[in-house]
Amino acid sequence: MLTTERKALILDTLAKTGRVVAKEFSEKLSLSEDTIRRDLRELATEGLLQRVHGGALPASKALADLPTRRQVSPDDKAAIAKAAAAMVKNGQIIFLDGGTSAVAVARALPSDLRATVVTHSPDVVVALLSHPGVEVELVGGRIYKHSNVAVGAVAMEAISSIRADIYFMGVTGVHGEHGLTTGDREEAAIKRLISRQCGETIVLGSREKLGAVSAYNVVAADQVDGIIVERSSPRDLIHKLKQAGMIITWVSS
Repeated sequence: MLTTERKALILDTLAKTGRVVAKEFSEKLSLSEDTIRRDLRELATEGLLQRVHGGALPASKALADLPTRRQVSPDDKAAIAKAAAAMVKNGQIIFLDGGTSAVAVARALPSDLRATVVTHSPDVVVALLSHPGVEVELVGGRIYKHSNVAVGAVAMEAISSIRADIYFMGVTGVHGEHGLTTGDREEAAIKRLISRQCGETIVLGSREKLGAVSAYNVVAADQVDGIIVERSSPRDLIHKLKQAGMIITWVSS
């Protein structure tokens, strides 16, 4: 079997089953495990999958650049944002993450809401300029351009002094076994810190993130208070999240 054929079969298997185990796959094709592992390494370098111990899982489509991500699952994100916005009460302090899902939540907040929103995302700030009753606090620092958010020591120092009621977390991967992940080490550290500083953490789980894994762990699935997902999301993936201890909020787009 040609290398291109093996790789195509690996990607097809990932799409159908959600995982590839190197040993099992090598036995199925009567090839050495080293050959399959090499294929997995090359596909991971191309961003087509995420390697894990013993094999591979689907790479997140949420790792694409911002203009591309704005076109991914727009209906899901709008429905999830509406449900998230409905959780916010007057007088609360809210921490909004960066990325397209968080911007959708900012835009969905009621125009008469009186609350404080803390964010490390300039995009979220811009989305909130038309909300007269919302006080906005922007956390500064070095900008991680993939998500247009502040990261680094300056951002972490500022976040450490904040106590918020609820944090709407955006990630690039949501997986029952591997938890919540993202594609940058510093961004993962920022998200962990924000979660620790907030009374409640709710994950914004648009469909392209479910069952996917990125390189850096944020927190385990049972360390957040819930996830909002679209009702048509694959039931097997949602079942695994429930088994991992996540509380599911269903919405319809």
